[in-house]
Amino acid sequence: MTIGDVLQAAVDGGQVPGAIAAVTAPGREPDVQVVGDDGFGVPLRRDTIMRIASMTKPILATAALTMVDAGEMALSDPIVRWLPELAGRRVLRADDADVDDTVPAGRDVTVTDVLSFRCGDGMLPRFPMDAPIQLAYAAARLGSDGPPGRYHPPAAREWLRRLAALPLCAQPGTRWLYQTSADLLGVLLTRVSGTPLGRLLHERVFGPAGMVDTAFHVSPDRLDRFVPQLMNTEDGFGVFDPVHGMWARAPRFPMGSSGLVSTVDDLICYTDALRDGKLLSAVSFAAMTTDHLTADQRDNGALFLNGAGWGYGQCIEPDGRYGWDGGLGTGWRADPHTGVSDLLLTQVMWAGPDGTELLDAFRAKVYDG
Repeated sequence: MTIGDVLQAAVDGGQVPGAIAAVTAPGREPDVQVVGDDGFGVPLRRDTIMRIASMTKPILATAALTMVDAGEMALSDPIVRWLPELAGRRVLRADDADVDDTVPAGRDVTVTDVLSFRCGDGMLPRFPMDAPIQLAYAAARLGSDGPPGRYHPPAAREWLRRLAALPLCAQPGTRWLYQTSADLLGVLLTRVSGTPLGRLLHERVFGPAGMVDTAFHVSPDRLDRFVPQLMNTEDGFGVFDPVHGMWARAPRFPMGSSGLVSTVDDLICYTDALRDGKLLSAVSFAAMTTDHLTADQRDNGALFLNGAGWGYGQCIEPDGRYGWDGGLGTGWRADPHTGVSDLLLTQVMWAGPDGTELLDAFRAKVYDG
């Protein structure tokens, strides 16, 4: 069975209407497979544009580390140097505490804390999301109460003001919490550089890597290559976000956690450039692909990490593979020992944080033969 056979079996079995996959390795042409359609009879193409959701996170971390390499900020810098709105925040006494039941922060949040998702802000690893702090995040539209496309956060300055009005969920550096760190990182990079986030990513990552279709929205001349975002319903696939929906216009708040769209060839360019040292120094690449979590932090984040650790903006598997997946139907891992990378793009939203049968079958084929 080939990779194409794995994808076709998923289409034939009704898991997805279509899928695009790629496997890359040093010195070889990428193996790219395109199967099925957009759910409405239009065949997928190699240059089809899809929402990559949380695969945005490692791309943003890459941009941050280019700035560290350039000496524009240091990993040990406190972020209040650029984000004074966050000075003097307090820390929630317990997960279930009221938002005004707080204690002082033990120290300032640093750039490393944000990159490693230990800044103290983020999604508690629990469902349902009914703790007071989680309800406060949702009411403030901070972007951690559902899949991207469901919420519409305010512009960056107002987003930051609303975040600053809430306590940290944990003491800086002590706990891995999902999602919010990446959006905060986007705001931080914009402040440090004085450049809008989309332009910053183009200058630091997209341009150097050769990525031509990756952005926070799909321009009108490219909408014919974009596909609807689907979700599973009792009656089959339903449309979660149409072609002319949320991603058809520039967002008020470019979400560093989940906002990008891309193509398989752009993502090949990214993962190969990252692997080949075209984007980061060897020191920064090593820091990005090293697990920074303690055993307790990994255990606390197991709902999302599923046994993996966390580097900067991406997970680190026990065998050393790095990368991250997108809950709208995409995934990426890279093996630092062999240089092999796997990429999977579908347009069907996951039902939960554990991924899909197709993603598991695809990776098993790539790495186990």
